[in-house]
Amino acid sequence: MSTTPGAQPARISPPTKHQLALMIWLCVFPTLTVLNLLLGDWLRPLATVPRTFVLATVAVPIVIYGLMPYLHKARVHLMTRDRAA
Repeated sequence: MSTTPGAQPARISPPTKHQLALMIWLCVFPTLTVLNLLLGDWLRPLATVPRTFVLATVAVPIVIYGLMPYLHKARVHLMTRDRAA
């Protein structure tokens, strides 16, 4: 990125579908693992569909609003660092 006054920062292209799939997996797997460890005893008596509904209802906002923004920032940081080298 340029530090020249008035210069526009370099635009980073959106993630490819493969990068996005990896980013989502990096968020979803640990989130579901932690939720299962925390809520497993409470969810165990529920049937599969309600259990899945509860997990998805809790996991999706954590992933989308909590974790993905950090991964997008990390990706931009990695991509701009590589350009500067």
